[in-house]
Amino acid sequence: MTTPTPEQRVAELGLVIPDYADPPYGERYGAMKPFHRSGRILTLGGMTPEDRQGNKVFPGRVGATVTPEQGYEAARYTAVNVLGLIRFAVGSLDEVTSFVRTLCLVVTTPEFSDVNLVANGAGDLFVEVFGDRVGRATSASMGVLSLSGGNVFEILTVVETRRAADS
Repeated sequence: MTTPTPEQRVAELGLVIPDYADPPYGERYGAMKPFHRSGRILTLGGMTPEDRQGNKVFPGRVGATVTPEQGYEAARYTAVNVLGLIRFAVGSLDEVTSFVRTLCLVVTTPEFSDVNLVANGAGDLFVEVFGDRVGRATSASMGVLSLSGGNVFEILTVVETRRAADS
């Protein structure tokens, strides 16, 4: 039995990956680019749980207006957005050879300490799509006071790809 590719896993899981041919940067977020490639390393700009129109998934603060379960779902939603930006940057999710690092930021109350359990929403999705060897990254999770636009979650992602960036 052949192991399914990441693109096949996306289809099996029924994930709807956003098309980032026109990334939502510029006016909404300021002067930044959506990703940077250096050799085989792809670094993505911060991704949040927003749809293409800027509607937020579970805005607020975990431990106050957002439950840990909703935070987990917001992180998972954000991970799907990450897949869209990876696909835009390199053409196919099948080009990813390793998730190198993620940094997860979760807006929480000062008392909330299970930040990693919220962030697992993203990491779990990456493992579901890419498998344990490729999809599991080194990771850090931090509870923060505020994020852009009132988002509850943001992730910074670095992956390694099969081919180096074009010169």
